[in-house]
Amino acid sequence: MRVIAGSARSKPLCCPAGDGTRPTTDRIKETLFNVIQGYVPECIFVDLFAGSGAVGIEALSRGASKAYFVDNNRTALDCIRKNLDFTDLSDNAVVIGRNAIDSLYEIKETADVIFMDPPYAQGGEASVMKALKERGIVGEDSIVIIEADISNELAGIEELGFEIYKEKRYKTNKHVFYRLA
Repeated sequence: MRVIAGSARSKPLCCPAGDGTRPTTDRIKETLFNVIQGYVPECIFVDLFAGSGAVGIEALSRGASKAYFVDNNRTALDCIRKNLDFTDLSDNAVVIGRNAIDSLYEIKETADVIFMDPPYAQGGEASVMKALKERGIVGEDSIVIIEADISNELAGIEELGFEIYKEKRYKTNKHVFYRLA
């Protein structure tokens, strides 16, 4: 796993050991950033369920002005900090060691891009989306990307006032792009 482009291009990233993290592959990460490349420069980026932090680090490397990294796993948090230090991107990063919903109290600004890769098959996406909206982290121009198992229907999100504007499908997973309706 490595940084694809930008100031930290080609730098390798560590990944937390064990089955608790599913790193986004370089190929899928590259596809994701091809879709959102116009949103990234100077953006506020939120990486929920960050794992290794690879997606948020990619955003910083490509010019995001600030990135929040949220995870509640101590090993993942150590890995995120190590990756930020190694890529020299720590100055523009905020690492939050709490669960996704509670962490949103610590984010005091509207995000431009929010990426979440929650554990598959736990069904908490709608709860996080509701909290993002209620706490003002999602604005009129924000995009929210959810990485999910290909069979996950992501029920209940559109009823919260979000609309799907794009979906990218891969072999076993997908990225679903939302904005406020």
